[in-house]
Amino acid sequence: MSQSIPPEASDDAEGDPVYEQAALWVARLSSPDATAADRKAFEAWRAADPAHAEAYAEMDQWRRTMGRVPDPRRRRRGKPAGLAVAAALGLAGALGHHIGLFDRLRADAWTDVGGFRAETLADGSRVDLNTDTALALHYTAAERGIELLRGEAAFEVVPDSRRPFVVRGKGLSVRAVGTRFFVRVDGVATPVGVAEGQVEVTTPGGRAGLRAGETLVREQASRVTTERSDVARMMAWREGRLVFSGQPLSVVLAELERYRRGRIVSLDPTVGTRRFSGTLDPRDTDEALAVLATTMDVRITRVTPLLVLVRPGS
Repeated sequence: MSQSIPPEASDDAEGDPVYEQAALWVARLSSPDATAADRKAFEAWRAADPAHAEAYAEMDQWRRTMGRVPDPRRRRRGKPAGLAVAAALGLAGALGHHIGLFDRLRADAWTDVGGFRAETLADGSRVDLNTDTALALHYTAAERGIELLRGEAAFEVVPDSRRPFVVRGKGLSVRAVGTRFFVRVDGVATPVGVAEGQVEVTTPGGRAGLRAGETLVREQASRVTTERSDVARMMAWREGRLVFSGQPLSVVLAELERYRRGRIVSLDPTVGTRRFSGTLDPRDTDEALAVLATTMDVRITRVTPLLVLVRPGS
């Protein structure tokens, strides 16, 4: 590691270099793999110029308060602070992970970031938990209730006409008798999809019946509609595959981000508009990023284990 700038701080960094370096130092020293050598190099950098200490204090204060990102443009010659903001986003992702601990404390089954889990429930139904997911069981004599606290789960329901199977979470209520479907409660536009059978969905925006091959779509003003979709592709994560067919790279990166701690940040908006078709392995996001670097002509920079930057490759 250099004694003057943080690791991976590129020569062509945009914006004020002092504030960008300060943000990268905050990210680096907050990382679990920060070493004594890192801290010694940081102290040398901070002591080299009073402006270094000032910039670091601002960025570190944002990390502690988690409220506002200091804007270097108001203090340093009017240049954008792309890397500074990116590093701050990386910290937000890392600290935001801890919010999931509260859901896990309430859960009967959960997965960590990048984890998967399959469970057979008391009635013989099966549930597959995707990354960073937590659920609580509320089985009674009248209903087989599931509370999806966070994340995404897929269900294979054993029919029981006397006790409906109902999944609830974040304003959704999904009722099934015997079917295969998924429910996702992280704010995605398509929170429910049916692979087999049918379900009835109740939301604040109304009700909708879904049949095999259909997904629920949230629209503006809380309206919901249904549309035909490749539900099998959307549930391929159960087999360790993320399958994309002409999706924007911004969507692909956002999906990969679910399976690793920290953030994946694109520094060029044109990168996100590129279209990707292919299969990626969510169990090895580093390899998936390497595939994208090769096939999509993008440059991948790992600032810390918690922050990956994506730029055009040429």
